[in-house]
Amino acid sequence: MKDPKIMSKVVSLSVINDLVTDNRVHKVAVSLQKMGFEPVLVGRILPESQTVERTYQTHRMKLLFRKGPMFYFGYNFRLFFYLLKLRPDVLVANDLDSLLANFLVSRIRRKPLIYDSHEYFTEVPELLGRPVVRAIWKWLERMMVPKVSAAYTVSESIAEVYREQYEVDFKVIRNLPVCAQREKTVHQEKEPGKPKIILYQGAMNLGRGIESAIRAMQFLDGAELWLAGDGDITSRLQEMVYELDLEKKVKFLGRLPLHDLHEVTCQADLGISLEEDLGLNYRFALPNKLFDYIQACVPVLVSNLPEMKRIVVQYQIGMIAETHQRKELAELMKTALFDQEKRIIWMKNLPLAATELCWENEENTLREIYLPYI
Repeated sequence: MKDPKIMSKVVSLSVINDLVTDNRVHKVAVSLQKMGFEPVLVGRILPESQTVERTYQTHRMKLLFRKGPMFYFGYNFRLFFYLLKLRPDVLVANDLDSLLANFLVSRIRRKPLIYDSHEYFTEVPELLGRPVVRAIWKWLERMMVPKVSAAYTVSESIAEVYREQYEVDFKVIRNLPVCAQREKTVHQEKEPGKPKIILYQGAMNLGRGIESAIRAMQFLDGAELWLAGDGDITSRLQEMVYELDLEKKVKFLGRLPLHDLHEVTCQADLGISLEEDLGLNYRFALPNKLFDYIQACVPVLVSNLPEMKRIVVQYQIGMIAETHQRKELAELMKTALFDQEKRIIWMKNLPLAATELCWENEENTLREIYLPYI
């Protein structure tokens, strides 16, 4: 039931994307709306952006630049004046690249500022080879983050780093699926002799371990690797599959709508999340696909990185890959697919994990964060 005292409170949520695929911010906005607040989601619009229809207000800005310093300056310049005009009661900055405009407006209007860090921004691979650019972002972070009213992030490991660096009590809001919206999982029995399915879903970018999975397929029989998604290295991966003569073992499904993706996930026998240890951002990653596999009750094979390992070990729902070497990885996949004793245990534990790892449970922490400031 809505609290009449807070029904008119406006909360601005700023992101630098076009809103279409940012499911985390959408879930936060819907949760705030359920609590009685009035969210206004602010982003940008691109020529190819799809229409956005939400139950709350949205605003998308046209920018002259799409990347580089002028893009970030232009975005924060436009955002600053929009937020000044909007006069929100609470400002929410999603990630470091939207924080500057929110920080300045919060100081001018003397309104609370909440920071939602979706990743360890200054440790993303794109910045690790650019020391000057990284130093500028780090300076901005040091200047603003200690002065926010409240903050939260996506994993305990990132939260611990921020707490130590800035003495800010970062809470943890994991990007979990909304269980109430999940379709019922239906696993169809495979015909005898049909290959097992290993699924990767998500962005096809460097550091995701996709190349290692493809190479491992040279040493694994009775299975296919399905790649659902698109990204910067898709063409390179397709060339690799051709060069290794793996066209019959590796399928590229492309980017799929959520409903179709869920149907594909339910067909899988194993879901993989094999991120490489490329800096602290990847080391502390807790990818969405891991939870999508769990919601579909699909056993998982993940890298030996702390956050993913913690989930798999806690719930006993799969295996940890200590290496990305192709032959060793193939053996792990073989065990995960064909060791029936292990799979019986995992399939027994997955429904419990799916029930507990839900956005509805994260909402309790979200409520604790927002209510004192509104």
